[in-house]
Order: sequence, then C-alpha cells, then structure tokens
Amino acid sequence: MRIYNTMNQKKEELIPGSSGEIKIYICGPTVYNFIHIGNARPLCVFDVLRRYLEYSGEKVLFVQNFTDIDDKIINRAREEGVDYQKIAGQYIGEYWTDAKGLNVREADIHPKATENIPQMIEMIGSLIDKGFAYTAGNGDVYFRTRQFADYGKLSRQPLDDLRAGARISVGETKEDPMDFALWKESRPGEPFWESPWGRGRPGWHIECSAMVKRYLGETADIHGGGYDLIFPHHENEIAQSECGNGTVFSRYWMHNGFINVDSKKMAKSLGNFFTVREVARQYGYEPIRYFLIASHYRSPINYTAEVLDQAKASLERLYTCRDNLTFRLENAADNNAGEQDAAALQMLERRRRQFTAAMEDDLNTADALAAVFDLVRDIHSQLAGELSKDTIASLLAGFGDLTGVLGLLYERQPESQDQDTAEIEGLIAARKTARGAKNWAESDRIRDQLRGMGIILEDTPQGIKWHRER
Repeated sequence: MRIYNTMNQKKEELIPGSSGEIKIYICGPTVYNFIHIGNARPLCVFDVLRRYLEYSGEKVLFVQNFTDIDDKIINRAREEGVDYQKIAGQYIGEYWTDAKGLNVREADIHPKATENIPQMIEMIGSLIDKGFAYTAGNGDVYFRTRQFADYGKLSRQPLDDLRAGARISVGETKEDPMDFALWKESRPGEPFWESPWGRGRPGWHIECSAMVKRYLGETADIHGGGYDLIFPHHENEIAQSECGNGTVFSRYWMHNGFINVDSKKMAKSLGNFFTVREVARQYGYEPIRYFLIASHYRSPINYTAEVLDQAKASLERLYTCRDNLTFRLENAADNNAGEQDAAALQMLERRRRQFTAAMEDDLNTADALAAVFDLVRDIHSQLAGELSKDTIASLLAGFGDLTGVLGLLYERQPESQDQDTAEIEGLIAARKTARGAKNWAESDRIRDQLRGMGIILEDTPQGIKWHRER
C-alpha cells in the first residue's frame, strides 16, 4: 500500500515497523461539546484505513486519545458551574453515541490525557534536563523551539517566518515568542496536579507525545488527524518527542482535508456549524459516514443538503443489491455450476482487484466506491440469468467484504432478518394461497394490508420478493 506522507509530501510504500504490526495514533476529540461533522471526518477516514489494513492481513495497533483536560473544558465547566470531570465524562459518553452511530470501531486503546499525567511530567523533566525546556518565573514550563533545528519540517514553515508573526501574551514569560507551553501553572479554581514546578496542568501538545510513547513506543508508524493539526499541534509534538526520545517520532503522517458548508468555512459565527447529532436527526448516521468517505480523504469536501440526499440515494442502491442477493440466495436451487457461474465469479474477482487497487493507492475511497457500484451493476446483470446457490453466496460474501471495509450497510438488517419477518411472510403465503384459489378479493385485501405496513411486493421468476417502503 502507498500512502501520502505529509512529512515528505509524496506517496510512499507503507512498510510495517520492526514489531510486524502497524502502530497508529490518531488525535481524538477535546471533550467539551458534541462532535461536529469536521471532527467526524478523521474518525471515519482512519476507521476505513484500519479496516482495510486488517482486511489485507496486517496486524494493527490502533490508539485514539481523549483530551479531557483543556481550557475549553475548564471554561465550559465554569459556565455550567460544575466540575471539569463532569463535562469531560458527559461528552465522552456523547462521543460514544455518535461514534457508534457512524459505525466507527473502538480503538484498541482509548487513553485519556488525565490518566497519563505522570508520563507527561517525566517527559517534561527529561526535556528540562537536556536543555530543551525551561521553567518560567510564574511556574510555567516552555519548550525552546530554537533548540530543535528541524522545527517546521512538517508544515514546511521556517522558524524565522513563524517567529515574525508571533507575539508574547500578557502574563507569559517566554524566552522566545515561538516557545510553547509544556506545563501551565494553575489559576485559582482550576484543576491541578502536583509537579516539580508547582501545581499546574499539562499543555495540549505534550499530552499526545506522552501517550504515543506509553502505548506505541518512541516511534509510531502512522500519526494522523485533520489538516488543521499540522501546525502547531503535530509540529510541536515532533519537536518535543524527537528532542526527548532522540529518534523519529512517526514514520508516516496522514492528514484529512477540511469540510466546508455550502462552500464556506464551517464556523459558529457564520451560523453554519453542524454537530453530527443534529445532522443525524434529519438524515441518519449512515449517510453522514457515506458522505465523509465518498471523496478522497485529502480533498476538501463541501457539505450541503443535496450531498446528504445523494448519499442516502447511493446507500439505497447498495441496500437493494444486498437485498436482491439475499432473496436470490434464499430461493436458489442447489444446481450445479455452469459457464455463467464461472463468468460471475471472474467478474467478482475483477471488481475485488479494482477495489484493492484503489485502496492501495493512498486510501482512494472514491475510486473504491466506484468499484463497488461497478460490482452492483454487474451483479444486477448476472442475476438476470441462472446462477448456482454457491455462486450467489460468493457474490453476497464478496459484496459484503467490500462494503464492510468501508464500514457501510450497517443501519438496516437484511429484510429476511427483521423481527417481524414471520408475520410478513405469513401474510405473503396467505396471499399466494388466495391467488391459487382465484380469490382475488382476499388477495387484494392482503396486498393492501401489507402496503399499509410499508411492505412492497414484487413478483419475480424466483417467487415473491418484498421490501420495506423507503
């Protein structure tokens, strides 16, 4: 597989590290509010990456953190008159609701920043001892950016250019405007932890560096997140980690593009700020996931109502294909395979290779989805003829494999697995009996009853097929 490495700004072959597994760290949410659709894009993108690597036979160790101590959390707690832990706990719970709705799998490890304070204090102490960090008179600890010669290598921004626009805020006692906080002295009423430099709390950047080192080691294979994290967050992580550990922090860097809303940057001030929960109430979660992975992950995408409607329509095509395969499998005869079966299996393998080629090319989910819809079209053509039960089962399994890698088709069970299937199929059988007895009035009555239940009947050569009215 080749992925675009932000560090080197080119596609590179993804090679597992010496452990034989691919160690991935994704920056998770700061838990002070519901996640918005911009937060949801990296969740879905890197969930697909993980699924594809495992589908390809790779062993993956996947870590995604929760930032549960931060100025935004403290301010929200102050506004509501509660402890910061209550805010963090509440919105971690809300995160799980949305992540489950989006079919994002749980990480192997979901560390919280507050569970790793000793590791952060140890790393900060090491940076001070090595001369890369210093204590300020007010109890803050800062990193000396000028001591790291490669500062700016991820964002491709020279340090002097960055320094030209930097300022020292009131109350800060930095040696240099570009130095960033590793430890912050606590103000009255704020949460704090004891440290060699006084009571305080960690800076944002040191949190992720400490958690990567604890759970993945000194070097991660892939570090990912949104494009907005390249600077300063990921740049600062690199500086403090490579100075502290003396080795490369991450071998590959992956960043997803921004989301605009109606071609404008999403912002609360513009009134176009949407949480996942709000959008899901109108469209459901699965169309959101589809929208977020339907374009290449590095491309900016534009959220509109029309795009969500298109996502719903595309999902209907996929669900219809799965339902047709399921119906044909349940009604197929155990006949021997013939020439058409061989052609169908060859087609499936061709589409599988097309899908794989797209995913191997920098996780190109847009082209992978095109391969899935080519498969849908081919399956429709193949089902017009006679296929053996084994072949239909192979088509259904192959279709499920590819949609499963993308994390799709999870909101609705196949019609035959619904809890009220027995009642529906009993009515269909009664209608069939009425038709056989030429009792057209009873047949029509049952059809009307089924329609009132939202059940649509379709007569096919293999029998009566039904589906719910969408």
